[in-house]
Amino acid sequence: MPSRLSRSAFAALCAAALVGCATLFDSTEQSVLVQTVLDHQQVSAIGCVLSNDRGRWFVTSPGRVTVRKSTQPLVVDCRREDVWAYDQIEARQNASKWGNIIFTLGAGQIVDKQTGAGFDLPSTLTVVLQRGEGAAARGAPPQQPMPASSIY
Repeated sequence: MPSRLSRSAFAALCAAALVGCATLFDSTEQSVLVQTVLDHQQVSAIGCVLSNDRGRWFVTSPGRVTVRKSTQPLVVDCRREDVWAYDQIEARQNASKWGNIIFTLGAGQIVDKQTGAGFDLPSTLTVVLQRGEGAAARGAPPQQPMPASSIY
């Protein structure tokens, strides 16, 4: 009888340890909705580039895009004619943190930081647009012209 009990306890402990690691159970990607607002009204058909250390994605607002999770901020750069927005959205650690600390003694935390799986962005990114050419004043890098060969 003790061996059945010890096997059950061992199985429960192993299962609990696996719960802590977001890399095993959470995706390394997240779908986010990007909305753009100007003067308290939603504006559509604004081109936005989202980027972090895991990649770069394009979406036209309002629109949904799937990005790779990261511990680094997600940079949002939206522009159209005379309106623009530039923002950095911080990823927040999700509930897997406590499982990692308790059940894996921090090892899962290290893995989750590498993959980004233990971090989430807000599901809706509301970007407030500005009028004029002030993107450089807020820290946005200047828009680079595309080489003619990459247009076609």
